[in-house]
Amino acid sequence: MALTDILLRNTKPTTKPLKLADGGGLLLLVQPNASRWWRLRYRFAGKGKMLSLGTYPTVSLKNARLIRDKTKALLAQGVDLSLARQEEKRIKAMGFANSFEAVAKQWWADWREARSPRHAEYVIRRLEADIFPIIGSRPVTEITASLLLMAIKKIEARGALDIAKRAFQTCGQVMRYTIAHGLAERNPAAEVRPSDVLRTAKKTNYARLNAKELPELLRKIDDYDGQPLTRLAMQLMALTFIRTGELIGAQWSEFEIDTKVWRIPAERMKMRTPHIVPLSKILPPYRDTQPDFI
Repeated sequence: MALTDILLRNTKPTTKPLKLADGGGLLLLVQPNASRWWRLRYRFAGKGKMLSLGTYPTVSLKNARLIRDKTKALLAQGVDLSLARQEEKRIKAMGFANSFEAVAKQWWADWREARSPRHAEYVIRRLEADIFPIIGSRPVTEITASLLLMAIKKIEARGALDIAKRAFQTCGQVMRYTIAHGLAERNPAAEVRPSDVLRTAKKTNYARLNAKELPELLRKIDDYDGQPLTRLAMQLMALTFIRTGELIGAQWSEFEIDTKVWRIPAERMKMRTPHIVPLSKILPPYRDTQPDFI
């Protein structure tokens, strides 16, 4: 006798599991705790087996019958339904382990070794803020150019054009990592260029000095009547052409006054390589006049 929704709703649990058969191996198992589970009985290679199809009413009677018919069709093709289900779960688990976020973090852990901590931290923060929420849960094998562009265009929409370009380049590095480690076969980021999809920002160059104007700049720095530290910092930057961050983090132990060399250690540099800066003769008095400057 075929089951009906009225029968299923009105059947009360008993002290023992109750089986309600629908035909074709499909049955509803009513447990003493009132839970109702769909089960599908079948035979494969001469052995009786059973497959769980979900709970009622989450899986309706109509849908349970559709699932039964589809699984029976697979069985007719020689597919063991239980093994097929296990393989499906295994593939899903692999997809999670090889999600873009998981692989990107593996790439970052390897890539960061040759970078400064500050730069490495910036890159992972950008991924966490802009990329992972959009495509992080996707298996790397499902990442397409259109998915990458969707994430990048969201960054562009808030006016962060440079960040959008850098994020796209980082995604390309992650996808190259997946290919190198056998996790994917293609890099969708290589199929387009940032200039193909991102607006070009209007470049405004900083004002520059020609050689004839440099002496006047140095005189104006000397005459600066603000904080002495600011004046000394501007003098040193003008004489060495170092970045502001490199100057702020400088230690006197990095300076070799006798040989007039400033050795900035690798851990303070973006590319994690030491940077040697020739020093001007004007540097030595700095320590005498301003011992706490650096």
